[in-house]
Amino acid sequence: MRQEPLISVVIPVYNGDRYLAEAIESVLAQTYRAMEVIVIDDGSTDKSADVAKQYVPQIRYSYRHNGGHPAALNHGIALTHGDFLAFLDADDLWTRNKLEHQMDVIGDNPKIDAVFGHVEQFYSPDMSESERLRIRYHRRIIPGYHVGSMLISREAFMRVGDFESQWRVGGFIDWYARATRRGLRSIMLDEVVMRRRLHGSNMGLRERASQKDYLYILKAKIDRQREDAGP
Repeated sequence: MRQEPLISVVIPVYNGDRYLAEAIESVLAQTYRAMEVIVIDDGSTDKSADVAKQYVPQIRYSYRHNGGHPAALNHGIALTHGDFLAFLDADDLWTRNKLEHQMDVIGDNPKIDAVFGHVEQFYSPDMSESERLRIRYHRRIIPGYHVGSMLISREAFMRVGDFESQWRVGGFIDWYARATRRGLRSIMLDEVVMRRRLHGSNMGLRERASQKDYLYILKAKIDRQREDAGP
């Protein structure tokens, strides 16, 4: 029998004990079985460690001092061995056949670097009505240019480079801008591959003080475009 390529899945968590178990289980339930799963605890002070360790040895657990979401992803990548990389935030969920569908696409298109899919946004069942009114979404299902919807070959990821750890938010936006500049070849699947949970402590809300990072990321993108355009 042909051995399936190994996919390394990195799940960063920071004080996400409320939803972490569901995220892990959505990965372990994948129809694609050749996986290694690593949970990176980014200095949590809640019970995230206890939740994650319940799944050992099905997963690996690694603790680091808090350094932010991009740095936690990089830490996890350094511990992986797979031919392909995938990521899932601790409050989101994968559909059961996400990895299988994406690997089928790569098998049919060997020159493709990465496969994305659509994302379904949903209100967490524990949200109050007032929180739902405060956090609105315009479309429930959207094209998922999101770190959690991506499957990428290790070679392609390394060609682009690590996530910039200086950003507390917007790290994937910066990475994807660099990836497109380097000619990343990707496909967007029509089907939903990830469910993005909306709740009262989403990272964008938790990191309000770092919202200016988006402006710096946009400026860096414009500077790169000017550099590419030349004098």
